Amino acid sequence: MNIFQFLFKSSLGRKYIMAVTGAALVVFVIGHMVGNLSFLLGREEINAYGHFLHTKPELLWATRIGLLVMIVLHIWSAIALSAANKAARPVGYAVQKSNGSSYASRTMLMSGLIVFCFIVYHLLHFTVQAPAVNLTGKDFGTLIDSEGRRDIYSMIVLGFSRPAIAIFYMVGVGLLSLHLSHGVSSLFQSLGLRSKGYAPLINCAATVLAVVLIIGYWSIPLSVLTGLKK
Repeated sequence: MNIFQFLFKSSLGRKYIMAVTGAALVVFVIGHMVGNLSFLLGREEINAYGHFLHTKPELLWATRIGLLVMIVLHIWSAIALSAANKAARPVGYAVQKSNGSSYASRTMLMSGLIVFCFIVYHLLHFTVQAPAVNLTGKDFGTLIDSEGRRDIYSMIVLGFSRPAIAIFYMVGVGLLSLHLSHGVSSLFQSLGLRSKGYAPLINCAATVLAVVLIIGYWSIPLSVLTGLKK
């Protein structure tokens, strides 16, 4: 069996794909949060950050394409593994048992698909800047600051000035964090790096990461809704 067949045909290979792509997505989510938090520092900081990214199209598009590949492979491997598990046990239990598993672990596939829908909307909202989805009646692509740069600060303020969108964003981030709280822990197991001795520490670190992501990402829409940023 060659490496391609191992990765895409075997259950173990698919687990490796899901673990590695999941780790890559976690790194992106953390980096994305750090960059977005420059919004809290003011208009100059977030607009300068956005301008830097758009003056490096090779970096920006490499990241976007890489991210898309990671998402596709992650979703495919998750669905393939779920289908294989169901095929191996075609008759469900009369009484479903959690066997000590967490709510996050039992809803990984569903939360992952919901998070995917949230990501699609988020991209349409702030990356593609489709006027039809921002509920403001304005074209975010026309927002320019005094330096002639894209006014990302105003875009974020306008975007989260609609409570429905801000709440939807916060729910999406919450589900993403719930997904990661189990995903980060389980990827160590998939890669063979999890042991009973380290399991509690890994679980704790995964929970802390999820909380940090919620606080970091929620701080942006909350700062707009509360009027701290306007």
